[in-house]
Amino acid sequence: MLGKIILFAAPSGAGKTTIVKHLLNTNPALSFSISACTRDKRGRSEENGKDYYFITPEEFRRKIEQEAFVEWEEVYEGAFYGTLKSEIERIWQAGKHVILDVDVKGGLKIKEYYQGRALAIFVKPPSIESLAERLQARQTDSASSISSRLFKAKFELSFEDKFDAVIVNDNLIDAFRQAESLVSHFVGDDEFFGA
Repeated sequence: MLGKIILFAAPSGAGKTTIVKHLLNTNPALSFSISACTRDKRGRSEENGKDYYFITPEEFRRKIEQEAFVEWEEVYEGAFYGTLKSEIERIWQAGKHVILDVDVKGGLKIKEYYQGRALAIFVKPPSIESLAERLQARQTDSASSISSRLFKAKFELSFEDKFDAVIVNDNLIDAFRQAESLVSHFVGDDEFFGA
């Protein structure tokens, strides 16, 4: 089996993480790619090698120099996030397809790197207004944080035409079905979802 990559990118709050979790729970041929980051673990619940690969900024910079990342970004000074090539290879060696939940820029870099082995799916909210409502309903962000997320979302939405497929997440069950169909068609096995 030739390993493939399915990546989901979206503005914050559009539902990509929920869709990815659903696919992981319903398709045993998929495995989640764990990102590397330089931030500290959040509380005791996060584990190295499960939630993220937690590495120092110095080690991250070394890996950049060694071209160990498919994509990486310095989100703000000293705070790096990236996808390791070794993580993709680890999943392929296990005989699974890779699934990623990444930001828009990272998604485009991965698609550019892997070309036809990657399916890039953009998840978008039905409107900016509905996205604002979702972000407010989560009650995890301040008003200024929501405002900056919405500003960034407007920019990210301008890249949707650069993706292989777009899912408008207006109804979660419909979004799940669309994602299942896209993934099963791409990996070439409709049996994964009982189709």
